[in-house]
Amino acid sequence: MKIYVIKRDGRKVLFKKDLILNAITAAGKEIYAQDTKDLDWFLVVANYMTDDIVLSIKRKLAEKDDNSIDVEAIQDIVESELLESDYPKVAQAYIRYRQKRTDERQSPTDKVIKEIVSGSSEYWNTENSNKDAKLVTTQRDYIAGAVSTDHARRFLFPKECVEAHDAGIIHIHDTDYAIQQMNNCGLVNLEDMLQYGTVISNVKIDKPHRFSTACNIATQIIAQVASNQYGGQSITLAHLSPFVQSTRESLRRDFSDLTDDQLNRLVKRDISAGIQTLQYQIVTLMTTNGQAPFITVFANLAEVPEGKEREDLALVIEELLKQRIKGVKNSAGVYVAPAFPKIVYGLDECNVYEGSKYFYLTKLAAKCTAYRMVPDYQSNKVQRALKNNDIFPSMGCRSMLPIDRTKKNYAKALNYEKYKGHKYYGKFNKGVVTINLPDVALSSHKDMKLFWKLFKERLELCHKALRCRYEHLVGTKSDVAPILWQNGAYARLDKGETIDELLKHGYSSISLGYAGLYECVYYMLGKSHTTKEGQDFAMKVMKYMEYCCTEWDAKEDIGYSLYGSPIETTTATFANALRKRFGVVEGVTDHGYITNSYHVNVREPIDAFTKLKIEADFQKHSLGGCISYVEVPDLKGNIDVVIKLIQFIYENIMYAELNCKIDYCQKCGYSGEIQIKGEPGHLYWECPNCGNTDQNTMNVTRRTCGYLGTNFWNQGRTEEIKDRALHLDTKERL
Repeated sequence: MKIYVIKRDGRKVLFKKDLILNAITAAGKEIYAQDTKDLDWFLVVANYMTDDIVLSIKRKLAEKDDNSIDVEAIQDIVESELLESDYPKVAQAYIRYRQKRTDERQSPTDKVIKEIVSGSSEYWNTENSNKDAKLVTTQRDYIAGAVSTDHARRFLFPKECVEAHDAGIIHIHDTDYAIQQMNNCGLVNLEDMLQYGTVISNVKIDKPHRFSTACNIATQIIAQVASNQYGGQSITLAHLSPFVQSTRESLRRDFSDLTDDQLNRLVKRDISAGIQTLQYQIVTLMTTNGQAPFITVFANLAEVPEGKEREDLALVIEELLKQRIKGVKNSAGVYVAPAFPKIVYGLDECNVYEGSKYFYLTKLAAKCTAYRMVPDYQSNKVQRALKNNDIFPSMGCRSMLPIDRTKKNYAKALNYEKYKGHKYYGKFNKGVVTINLPDVALSSHKDMKLFWKLFKERLELCHKALRCRYEHLVGTKSDVAPILWQNGAYARLDKGETIDELLKHGYSSISLGYAGLYECVYYMLGKSHTTKEGQDFAMKVMKYMEYCCTEWDAKEDIGYSLYGSPIETTTATFANALRKRFGVVEGVTDHGYITNSYHVNVREPIDAFTKLKIEADFQKHSLGGCISYVEVPDLKGNIDVVIKLIQFIYENIMYAELNCKIDYCQKCGYSGEIQIKGEPGHLYWECPNCGNTDQNTMNVTRRTCGYLGTNFWNQGRTEEIKDRALHLDTKERL
């Protein structure tokens, strides 16, 4: 009778006795490698053992009246025969060999999953500074992401794009969510959802009658949106502030004999309750992504008309800032800075200078920045000049929509004429692919002609990968995420209707990201892009990427835009890839990170005002997403300096932030800057007061990619944080 073996891939092959003999012999040679006599004797015995194993196989097949047996069953019989023999050490060698082969057969995904669950990987433990990799919710999200990444690599993206990604030439962002028909980030249309009602988990939610209720509904919307997409989201207080008047009207109906003072106190109490709900719900919510929602709150007075509407919005902004200055309690009961919500404060004529009506809010914002590192600042003056006289926030940390050119509103009942053809809330981003600019430079070996040739080729790889993100979303039905597509967050489509029209005509963007402009310029010219020659070359690089986005969009109409990528772990991934390909190149690959987007290198000494002025020119060509920052010392006692910086931002740059030092040691109560010690690759955090190095007993907050991070970072990013030069000397400025 012929015996067939069922292989692991399902194939049937003819049984070969010699394969069993070879396996037993190999195990014997491992044990008796130093004893020729014992080995010779074992090789004789091995033949008899093999014959016995073949008989056992035949008996097993006879029991089930079949002539085929799977390979694992054969190995079980071999293992059993060896264990029952007089050669237990050989049995153990065979078992070790079998396990090794099992491990080798595992897919990369299996290895990743083991790393995630075991907590043994520095990469996964620090993959996202806003996620705690010890939590089962985070691990579940990472495991699902590993499966998605594996599938996307094999079936979604072209081979040449995947190979470029693996080599660190480009980075395809968020492959851990790529196989599902999900969008990236967006501007939630709270106005439509609150004014005209929405549906959350099949429950109809009507228009609220109080501000606090509106805030409560908003947090539920935020959680639902975060669980149905993979990027950040933004809301505006201008969509919530109309419910302050609703509170007044409700109180008047319920308590007709209230004096004006009593009414105002009750209204302010309701505003306080609403903002408290907004803040605490956001920081305590856990989405299906295993994290708090990545949410930005826009506080911009210019979004509403002057008069009562603006005064109500001012009340809301004031309360938001006051509560954020206070902070939230950590596990030890001490007030610290939460990572979310991120706040973006709009600067305009009405609030930016002493004597302006709402300057008191800007002073409050400045204090909040000094104590809690938020808000960030958006200049309405500069944005109007760059964005067709429009004002709107980023979608999350920095991703911005192109100038609106849609012809349909897609909201439930809002009058499109109200927006005069310029609608932004309800729009979203489809995804990001980033080019590694230093790799283009190093691959050219300083040959300018080759540089531009390679640059074009690498950008086309990004283009192909981005096109895949778009094509994967085509045909997506609104039913996959009702909160987004049917119930108002981004649109009011019918059940069964596709989102295809939302993917075009400027309703959504898709982003070409870039990283390492500094290193690119430094390698090619030997100079920083803060110099005249360096800046001229850097601007050519920026303008060419901007030109490519314009050309692609003219042909395809899917919203290509240039985006200064907020790389977090990728800053180290790119740096490691560069060292592997090109070795250590001074000023380029000699650190564990590369510089984000167009930013001035973190190690370069430069004045805060000069840095902002230089980077403002680059923001003009990165309108799909950009943000600048200045690194400052503890400014709690120097609020006037913060205000000077705010005023400079208003006049010069669209979007910027200040990085302060607001850490806390739970062991000794120290508040200030917890320091980074050690050498690159072996860095750790230490309290300067008590020497505590236990990360579980300290609250460290740093800005790493637009958002505040509070769960620590990989070694590359930690090195970058350690290297950051201060951009402000308060003694000189004061």
